[in-house]
Amino acid sequence: MNVKILFDKESKNKKLRVGWGVSFLINETVLFDTGEDGAWLLDNIRLLDVDISKIKTVVISHEHWDHIGGLWELLGEKKGIKVYICPGFSDEFKAKVKKSGGAPVEAKTLTEVDKDIFVTGEIEGKYKGCYMPEQALILKTARGISVITGCAHPGIIKMIKKAKSLFPQEDIYSALGGFHLLDENGETIKNIAGEFRKLGVKKAGPTHCSGEETKRIFREEYGKDFIDIDVGGSKSCF
Repeated sequence: MNVKILFDKESKNKKLRVGWGVSFLINETVLFDTGEDGAWLLDNIRLLDVDISKIKTVVISHEHWDHIGGLWELLGEKKGIKVYICPGFSDEFKAKVKKSGGAPVEAKTLTEVDKDIFVTGEIEGKYKGCYMPEQALILKTARGISVITGCAHPGIIKMIKKAKSLFPQEDIYSALGGFHLLDENGETIKNIAGEFRKLGVKKAGPTHCSGEETKRIFREEYGKDFIDIDVGGSKSCF
């Protein structure tokens, strides 16, 4: 499978827009999250020669502004796209998806959104003391499963364990995306990197809300198996 990074906070190409939030395009057809700004996302889509007409599914990890920001402009470009969401998302968000021309699909449990591409279904998390539903994307390949997270508010280890429980016979080839470790200390991050190893995660790519210290520690832990995430990059190793 091919994973193209359409939006994140870093890029080697100065022409591409960067900012807060993430957006990953899988096999040209499934978009995971939409970054913070619609105009910026569409700029990157055009600069990277992405064919919007091929995108048939959008998966939203959770309802924060930096993951849904580009959704409305994208739906303005192509009506009728399926938008996979958690049942616990707000009624206001669900209504806006419909009003903007999208087709919301509530994924309570494991759901296949395209061939060998799944959402975990709603995982319970918390943000500032309030309930925060979130889901991860799972790619099933010959090398095992790859787990892509938006922010991992439920906890990155909890989300990886959830993915593994859904595919107990599969190895975990990679985990990438937001790990939500920006405010954690080095010892906690090292322990989490150690948990990755215990869970058998072969490759890791922290970005977005993971923080620079997390990137440094995981790079040390994973070496050549560390995945660099930058806008415009394309990963075909999944």
